[in-house]
Amino acid sequence: MNRELIEALNMVEREKGIAKEILIEAIESAILSAYKKDQGKSSNLKVVLDPETGEFHIYTYKEVVMEVEDENTQINLAAAKAINPSYQLKDLVEFEIFPKEFGRIAAQTAKQIIVQRIREAERTMIYNEYSSRVDDLITGTVRRFEQKTVYVDLGKTEAILPPHEQIPGERFEHGARIKAYLAEVKKGSKGPQIILSRARSGFLKRLLEFEVPEIQEGIVEIKNIAREPGARSKVAVYSKFENVDPIGACVGAKGSRVQMVVRELKGEKIDLVLWDEDPARYITRALSPAKVTEVKLLPSKKSSIVIVPDNQLSLAIGKEGQNARLAARLTGWKVDIKSESQAEECREEIEALLAEEESYQEETYDWEEVLGTGEELTELTGEDLEAEEQTDEAWDEEEELWEETDLPADDEVEEPDFTPDEDEEAEEDFIREEPKKKKSKKRAKQRVKEFLDEVEEGFDLFKDASADSEPEVAVEDDSELVFTEEGGSGFTIGQLLSEELKKKFKLSEEEKKKK
Repeated sequence: MNRELIEALNMVEREKGIAKEILIEAIESAILSAYKKDQGKSSNLKVVLDPETGEFHIYTYKEVVMEVEDENTQINLAAAKAINPSYQLKDLVEFEIFPKEFGRIAAQTAKQIIVQRIREAERTMIYNEYSSRVDDLITGTVRRFEQKTVYVDLGKTEAILPPHEQIPGERFEHGARIKAYLAEVKKGSKGPQIILSRARSGFLKRLLEFEVPEIQEGIVEIKNIAREPGARSKVAVYSKFENVDPIGACVGAKGSRVQMVVRELKGEKIDLVLWDEDPARYITRALSPAKVTEVKLLPSKKSSIVIVPDNQLSLAIGKEGQNARLAARLTGWKVDIKSESQAEECREEIEALLAEEESYQEETYDWEEVLGTGEELTELTGEDLEAEEQTDEAWDEEEELWEETDLPADDEVEEPDFTPDEDEEAEEDFIREEPKKKKSKKRAKQRVKEFLDEVEEGFDLFKDASADSEPEVAVEDDSELVFTEEGGSGFTIGQLLSEELKKKFKLSEEEKKKK
């Protein structure tokens, strides 16, 4: 039985491509779940499968403790030391279990787990394999149809070719081999979903790379592709080597290379266009096979006015505008095609558009000329700083003039009588009627500085300077700070501060008189 198990693992590894280690891990997990389900135990268990002989062993682990509370998960320290003297508390002691044969339900559980794990491993392997091949060409066999969706067998898995990713009018036969472009790989509940395409531009690009060795080697480069599946395509090619003709390399001897691509695309016409940096020449070539007289560009609008001979207008536009539409998609410019007679009739309108474009180009400023270089900006900044210094000097002169002006002293300014019992509105009128005293900026700054120095030194506004030598002057109860509701009567903080300052001033005057 064990030998058969190893042979089965080797066979699955060869056919499915799943690593043997993943299969062994799945079997160990399945046996562990089956044992727990059959024995009804959920202790610390471990299953080990020998990859050479196919034999498996089950081990359980018990924690070393002083007093055993659960014999299934714990072991006494003395018993552990009897097994190995190196065991300490909280160590795990390994014991091998020799279970009996599993029941039917446990065996079925093990089987389901093994199958599920193998499927998961296979899906992951397929997803990783094909997700790395996105934007690549892939070959498969048509297996079945569901309405208009085609299911393609890729060998290890199935891919789908949706209706909108098929070439219009294309028909597939059961069992036919087809080439397709691997567009996308999605993760699904039933496994990875691989989406193919035969209508995208990438399909044409990969076909050209497959048929033209110069493109694979990098000698010829595909710049852009504009495609309408099943009808017509335009391919812009370019080569940085002057001695290489990129169009000739893609066409091949007697058109053999491009004909292989056309045959795979079920007769789709392919126009090979030489890419050019000059938009006018590029647009002229993109409108082939029509001949172009003149191309007028409007870069600001990414648009162009193409003038063609009268007999080339329908050819330039193409069937239902197909040629003009593909040329616009290939170049990235809007193409407005006019015949020579139409251009003559709309000459004024075209000239107005060109004049507007020229004026727009003239309005494009050179910011270095407008703002100047870094040195000029530095010099300008220095001039601004000098102007600010001159402004400060002007302020100083103005302050000196204010100091020379005779202003009334603070004690000479008459103040109206005001009692605390009056309404707050009277106080506001008093503040408004109080004459504004003109004080110089320097004196104001000096006073603020002195006030801040006094505050830092702990100076008390309500305490006389001579309080250290004389007893404190008691403040009447009427001068206490009173908070009142709006509209009520009482002292405000401003009134209290003014009263205390007056008292302080009177005390200092009395001291001077005594001296």
